[in-house]
Amino acid sequence: MTDKPWLTHYPDTVPAEIEPLRYRSLGELLYQSCKKWGDRPAFTCLGTTITFSEIARQAEALAAYLQSLGLEKGARVAVMMPNVLQYPIAVTAILRAGYTVVGVNPLYTPRELEHQLNDSGAEAIVILENFAASLEKIKGKTGVKHVILATMGDLLGVKGYVVNFVVRRVKKMVPSYSLDSFIRFNDAVSSGKDKTFTDPGTGPEDIAFLQYTGGTTGVSKGAILLHRNILANMEQNRIWVAAAFPEGREPGTMMVCPLPLYHIYALTVNLLNGIEEGQHNLLIPNPRDIPAFVKALKGQPFQAFVGLNTLFVALMNNKDFRELDFSNLKLTLGGGMSVQRPVAERWEELTGVTIHEGYGLSETSPVATSNPLDAKEFSGTIGVPLPSTDVKLLSDDGQEVAQGEVGEIAIFGPQVMAGYWNRPDETANVMTDDGYFRTGDMAFMDERGYFKIVDRKKDMILVSGFNVYPNEIEEVVAGHPDILEAAAIGVPDEKSGEVPKLFVVRKEGSTIDETEILKYCRENLTGYKRPRKIEFRDELPKSPVGKILRKDLRPD
Repeated sequence: MTDKPWLTHYPDTVPAEIEPLRYRSLGELLYQSCKKWGDRPAFTCLGTTITFSEIARQAEALAAYLQSLGLEKGARVAVMMPNVLQYPIAVTAILRAGYTVVGVNPLYTPRELEHQLNDSGAEAIVILENFAASLEKIKGKTGVKHVILATMGDLLGVKGYVVNFVVRRVKKMVPSYSLDSFIRFNDAVSSGKDKTFTDPGTGPEDIAFLQYTGGTTGVSKGAILLHRNILANMEQNRIWVAAAFPEGREPGTMMVCPLPLYHIYALTVNLLNGIEEGQHNLLIPNPRDIPAFVKALKGQPFQAFVGLNTLFVALMNNKDFRELDFSNLKLTLGGGMSVQRPVAERWEELTGVTIHEGYGLSETSPVATSNPLDAKEFSGTIGVPLPSTDVKLLSDDGQEVAQGEVGEIAIFGPQVMAGYWNRPDETANVMTDDGYFRTGDMAFMDERGYFKIVDRKKDMILVSGFNVYPNEIEEVVAGHPDILEAAAIGVPDEKSGEVPKLFVVRKEGSTIDETEILKYCRENLTGYKRPRKIEFRDELPKSPVGKILRKDLRPD
């Protein structure tokens, strides 16, 4: 698109194009930034704070340890942890050593974990002890040779002994496991201190992350994010966020980080941009525990809050949260799912701060569009494209639609992925000949150049900001011996936006009931993917060629 009407709505401080990248790799940027910010607080979790200097020191040692294992440049190293202090250290170390980070949802079932480890070809994993039992069940069926085992108390000093004492005695939190071999996180760092780190010569075209996402087939696949993709989006975010702080954003601004760091949104905005800008992140390991979340916020002078619609709702429904001091809050970012206007209005009434909604995907590193951060009102849109980014709306035949008409969002920019890992056919399906990424989301552009999403082209179900694909649910359920056919759709839910609903046809003579199906799903699907509602049918609607018609299952 040569005509970019949105540029007239850019804040005065934001250029139309970003400058050439200042670093060759993320490892270089993160390490140099940590050295620059020194003893300033970097991350706080469970009452303990680590400094940028500490991240640099431990990451350098852990990088040397990883190199000592004989992993070749570009090797994939998985990270399977919630938001804990080891996370930024592990990511910095992996990138610094010249390897590729594979973020893994720590709540994955063994089946889901096995797929991601094998698909990525991960040779090593940094994992929190709480989730080691899942790894133990499938490790022998993967290429993982090296396991670095972290515990909640590794970096908590004296408090860590107390934390470990409590955590290890709550079986629900740390299921028993007996991995054949592993090294403790702290021991790996200590070992690395005595080893020599070698600069791997990582460059812009090397792979930084394999960011796993779903697809039209329901099979999780890795978006290839090169160092230059992430570096570009960090620069786009940096100059965009600066508009929210007209008097300058001082290092040390506290950002609340409740979204998981394995999710591309928090990974880029909180961890990567946070380290680059010297900001102080408050890590929330379990944002679903609202009372504990609010307790962590008490007395903290947080100035930036990154969240999503369902989280804003849950927090505002908590009496203690409503009584917090919001006088320091300057910026609230909403993403992951649409922010509802009533929610935004309640948030502004409570905090005095507007929610600025943005939009992006794993495939775009992630931010593609955002509302200007100097805006004083909630727009109800996903805003405008970031600098050096173009967005056009396409019809089914690939033609650009007229302004005001609905089309599929297609994105062009330096943050767009290099493709899907080992899936050239999938890559070809989503990339246009002129280099635009087709998102599958339907939107229109208003007269200002702001984009408004109206629907999703695919059958994706959006649960609290996470993509759930019906094919995966259906494939898992179809594995049950008493189920003949199954179809999954998304239905509205006040808390999560949507939840999966499952339609089931029993095999003849079967008496399987809802309880048995839900139990089976708990064993094979991560929590947010599990159906919340079950409906039994004698048959499912089908097309003439036998394809199940999900659209006929949706309520009018």
